[in-house]
Amino acid sequence: MSQAKTGFLGPLEAVDSCCWRIPKTYRADMRVEGLIFADADMIGQIRQDQGLEQVVNVATLPGIQKASLAMPDIHSGYGFAIGGVAATDPEQGGVISPGGVGYDINCGVRLLRSNLTWDELKPRIRDLVDKLFEHVPTGVGQSGKYLFDKPKLKKLMEQGSKYVVDKGFGVARDLDFTEAGGCLDDADPDRVSDRAYTRGYDQCGTLGSGNHFLEVQVIDRILDPEAAEVMGLAEGMVTVLIHSGSRGLGYQVCDDHLAMFRDAPKRYGFTLPDPQLACAPIQSPEGQAYLGAMRAAANYAWCNRQLLTHQAREVFRMVFGKRWESLGLDLVYDVAHNIAKFERHHVNGVEKLVCVHRKGATRAFPPGHPEVPPPYQAIGQPVIIPGSMGTASWVLAGQAGSMTRSFGTSCHGAGRVMSRTKAVRLAAGRRIDQELDAQGIIVRARGHKGLAEEQPAAYKDVDQVVNVVDHVGISKKVARLRPVGVIKG
Repeated sequence: MSQAKTGFLGPLEAVDSCCWRIPKTYRADMRVEGLIFADADMIGQIRQDQGLEQVVNVATLPGIQKASLAMPDIHSGYGFAIGGVAATDPEQGGVISPGGVGYDINCGVRLLRSNLTWDELKPRIRDLVDKLFEHVPTGVGQSGKYLFDKPKLKKLMEQGSKYVVDKGFGVARDLDFTEAGGCLDDADPDRVSDRAYTRGYDQCGTLGSGNHFLEVQVIDRILDPEAAEVMGLAEGMVTVLIHSGSRGLGYQVCDDHLAMFRDAPKRYGFTLPDPQLACAPIQSPEGQAYLGAMRAAANYAWCNRQLLTHQAREVFRMVFGKRWESLGLDLVYDVAHNIAKFERHHVNGVEKLVCVHRKGATRAFPPGHPEVPPPYQAIGQPVIIPGSMGTASWVLAGQAGSMTRSFGTSCHGAGRVMSRTKAVRLAAGRRIDQELDAQGIIVRARGHKGLAEEQPAAYKDVDQVVNVVDHVGISKKVARLRPVGVIKG
């Protein structure tokens, strides 16, 4: 039988109750071992997917350090598995791979808290969700009301979130609680194609489609009272979770550079087991060009989430008749989960600068790390893990184990267990919106197909995923948030 039908047939060795090893001896071209964080119940399902073979493929990349890693939400993606993590050393011929970042560059999530309670929101939840759907652009190709011509886009991609905050679409505090301050240095908008500029003109401040959403939630459980208090979270509190990325601009940047990288392995004298892993040495002209463009697209994504935040705040103002500041709609944190960043990590006892690819994976820096905002220094960086429309999301805090085990990384969501095609078949004759409504979750979307693709059954149990990263000491559980209203493309 073919590998595609049988899943992963290679060896999996138990390291501990929530970590599994694919030994380097499995394939002659592996430079490092593969490590997968999952419990015994999950690993059987993970074996059925092609993600583990992609973990092996990533282990062949030049300059890869320690291990090719996968989080418990792993499932197959383009080149890299979603949930995949890899660090490469530029001083050892390490490569940069667009497939290790993803098409939606800096897809990420941000969480807003409020001083509203569920009792205060409940009578207005339908009106709130309807108005969010009316005023926040969602769906494939949807245009927004914020238009940026090429000179403005260039400044936006150089400055990141600060560019739109300075125009009145947020406050300085928003920048303080955004990963990297909402801006990657050394972005190079000149490496972004005219086609990408065209696609980015009217999409900043739009949700897009697929698994992107804006969700109104209620905190139903506090697991770590001390960390929750530092983050300003309390049981019964209404929160807002926003999930989107760099839209068509980021997609185009990825597409353009994959084409540029197609022949790079041959030029630089190495081979790859999968053409989707197309990559180039970090220090090569191709590698530097992609890094400059990828950073520019990442900065666009942070501006997109900042403008979505502004629009959400405006809708709350309309519904409740109070300024958003009076409603306490402050940013808890914003994290990227499709990005490559240069960070200092210990490898075999030596601290070195490496390029960490996080593909559907979230940074999870521990207490005391210099990149954690000062108010969170004692508890660690907030880690935000969305579930599906019908299941809870989680807030965690990064722990010291992430630095020793996963290059400062945690999972990014529940992770799919079902293709979109299969999910649509499963939903035939059903109304997912009505099913969710019966559970007390108000959903608005552009069409039934998108809801069918994103139905809760298409995803793993997010509670189980989060239990794994908590158990292995990568990030610890702080608060659980249940959805009450969702808008999607």
